[in-house]
Amino acid sequence: MSDTANTLADLETLGVEAPVQIAAIIREQEIDAQGRAYATGRRKDAVARVWLKPGTGKIVVNGRDQEVYFARPSLRLVINQPFGVTERTGQYDVIATVKGGGLSGQAGAVKHGIAQALSKYEPLLRSAVKAEGFLTRDSRTVERKKYGKAKARKSFQFSKR
Repeated sequence: MSDTANTLADLETLGVEAPVQIAAIIREQEIDAQGRAYATGRRKDAVARVWLKPGTGKIVVNGRDQEVYFARPSLRLVINQPFGVTERTGQYDVIATVKGGGLSGQAGAVKHGIAQALSKYEPLLRSAVKAEGFLTRDSRTVERKKYGKAKARKSFQFSKR
């Protein structure tokens, strides 16, 4: 029994190095020449292009401040969720351009883009953001209208006579 080992402690006594396990794959930081991380976020029909850089926490959407563009507090809450989860509130400036969809879809697209950009700027935050489900693209979209129907599923009013 001198050459067999049942535990890691037995391996050390035999002079064999224990195998090292890597908990997470560390990704490379993706930054452009201006020191910004870029990502694209999508939700419903909205597409957001997001640039993230260290700053004071200012968020600009389509050239306007977030309080002006997203007047509803619930939409601003949605946008700031990735910063709250990673405890980085007020540490990054965000510049976003959004096209398509309504305000709710656009807020979701900006959130998705911010989460992607955060994970590119600080790769160690990826697991925290991914655990909350912010990196997953919400694929739910509006169902298309079918012929012979008033809307996607609603039928025209039935008349017996």
